[in-house]
Amino acid sequence: MSERLQVSVARVERGVEDAEELAAIAHAAFSGPSFSPVDELERPWARVWVARGGVPGEAPRALGFLVAWHVVDELHVLNVATAPEVRRRGIGAVLVETALAFAAENGVRLVLLEVRRSNEPAIRLYEKFGFVVSGVRERYYADNDEDALEMQRVLA
Repeated sequence: MSERLQVSVARVERGVEDAEELAAIAHAAFSGPSFSPVDELERPWARVWVARGGVPGEAPRALGFLVAWHVVDELHVLNVATAPEVRRRGIGAVLVETALAFAAENGVRLVLLEVRRSNEPAIRLYEKFGFVVSGVRERYYADNDEDALEMQRVLA
């Protein structure tokens, strides 16, 4: 899929028709027990955004998602994932941008996340949006004992 993608992002508040596609994206992106971002919708503090789209002339499909928890004045980004065949095409950036816009509109003062130390593309993406490393969680990931970098962005 090398053509220009048309992408739209929408916040999901109830079950979605593309739940299986989202679960497949999660499975491809994350090691460990399988999960679906749709499962998070049961939590009242969860916020889920789905990027849908594709190349012009094709039916839109799920391309990625972002899951976050909104608690008081903080937004904790739990997962950002894109379908393997459309990675490095700006979908993660659109999702992060959407979550930051939500945060600004809803009085969030601090956005937090953890990222694998080895996930350089994700770290660069977060840095592009003003996130800075604020700490290290040693041996955070159970599948390989990899460290997690704690990153945060303070909003004005």
